[in-house]
Amino acid sequence: MSEQVLSKQALSDKEAKLAQALFDAYTSHKPLKEDDFKGYVDTEDAAYRVQRQLTADKKETVGGYKVSLTSKQTQDMFDSDSPLYGAQVKSHFVTSPHTVEASDVMDPLAEVEMMFCAKEDLSANDSLEDLWHKTTVAPAVEVPDSRFSDWFPSLSKYMVMADAAVGGYVVYGEGLDADKLFESPEDLATVKCELFHDGKKLKDGAATEVLGNPLNSLQWLVKKLDSQGMPLRKGQRVSAGTFLLPESLTKGDWKATFDKGMGAVLLHVNR
Repeated sequence: MSEQVLSKQALSDKEAKLAQALFDAYTSHKPLKEDDFKGYVDTEDAAYRVQRQLTADKKETVGGYKVSLTSKQTQDMFDSDSPLYGAQVKSHFVTSPHTVEASDVMDPLAEVEMMFCAKEDLSANDSLEDLWHKTTVAPAVEVPDSRFSDWFPSLSKYMVMADAAVGGYVVYGEGLDADKLFESPEDLATVKCELFHDGKKLKDGAATEVLGNPLNSLQWLVKKLDSQGMPLRKGQRVSAGTFLLPESLTKGDWKATFDKGMGAVLLHVNR
């Protein structure tokens, strides 16, 4: 599997202070207050510079990425007109079933997503059909978690970007070749899911919530990373965006089921 560690970037004094504060909160689990950092990042470029520094400070291989704000509803919540991404360290992609300990998280949510894994390096020129051939797909529950207190849904878009797209953990099930599980790229948009907590169904979700088709989200990410000089490599994973509005990740047993032969994801929360 290819390994990638992001290098340090040149930051302004305020950007460097924010990156250090985020890393300190990441390691100590003591939340920050957004008001203490007003004006520290006010552009996309600045926010991604901070994210790259935060990722470098973790001194761990980048296992992949998560894509956020992939529906009109979530974009409106964060006053955005496009998705955004966060780099995720390798150890935070974990297989189902998985137990989330209180010490692992700060203020987590649960999102139901489709996760891709690149079977070869991906290119900004790849069509949806190319990506369908070049990836595996797996069911996933993403656990967003911010270094800021009272973050959902009030955290500003640039702070979300700086905070690695509020990345926590991605719990995923068995991966299968996308072009064997689905007859066409368009079929990935037909997947539906259900989310349960302690046996009680909470809500349904649909792949169409993810930019119309999760492959569109993957393609957006590949092009975005390429524009920043960071190609998506073989073996890296992508949690492509939530099928439903997130739920607070409370104590107990969580289960997400997917149709179309994708399977299920199980996680237990000790909090």
